[in-house]
Amino acid sequence: MTGRVAAVNLGVVTVAEWAGDASGRSGIDKRPVDGPVPIRFDGVVGDFIGERAHHGGPDQAVYAYAEEDAAWWAAELGRDVRPGGFGENLSTYAVDVTGAVIGEQWLVGSALLQVTKPRTPCTTFAGFWGVPDLIKRFTARALPGAYLRVLREGEVGPGDPVEVVERPAHGVTIGEVFRATSLEPELLPRLLKAEELPESIREKARRRLAARG
Repeated sequence: MTGRVAAVNLGVVTVAEWAGDASGRSGIDKRPVDGPVPIRFDGVVGDFIGERAHHGGPDQAVYAYAEEDAAWWAAELGRDVRPGGFGENLSTYAVDVTGAVIGEQWLVGSALLQVTKPRTPCTTFAGFWGVPDLIKRFTARALPGAYLRVLREGEVGPGDPVEVVERPAHGVTIGEVFRATSLEPELLPRLLKAEELPESIREKARRRLAARG
């Protein structure tokens, strides 16, 4: 089955006590839009990002989350989880986001995107959902979604195919990186095989391995 974009979501300004930046604003509340949206090297046009120290930037220009994984959370929590509910720009269908290989390239609409790293859950995410232990539960479930960098600017809209056009041979996946940096440190050596992984994560892996001797 061909993977597709189920929805394209843009962040609106949310002001709350749990919001991450100094002004108490967050862009985690993302909502579906109609029609194609331009994607630039620095992110999705029209998307609001509140705490730029930890969100956005070239390695986090676009965030994708699988519709199937969102459905699991909806059942687990007994509530509706609409597209954009994870703060994702792209809600995908029939795309193995957790199994995506670091550095693999997706042709989506007219944009070319590259898988960079998993999302790390934060207090803003837990506050937005109103689930105090969400970070712990999200980490245990290990379905983090994938950040993407933009290799070629373009437009992406609902229904566009998601085609994997290149996949590195190292095989290190989004799921492995997430588990290595959270629950399964024995996977840390694998991270050093993925040259496309942001250097900050590779350096963290080196430090942790050195500390373990």
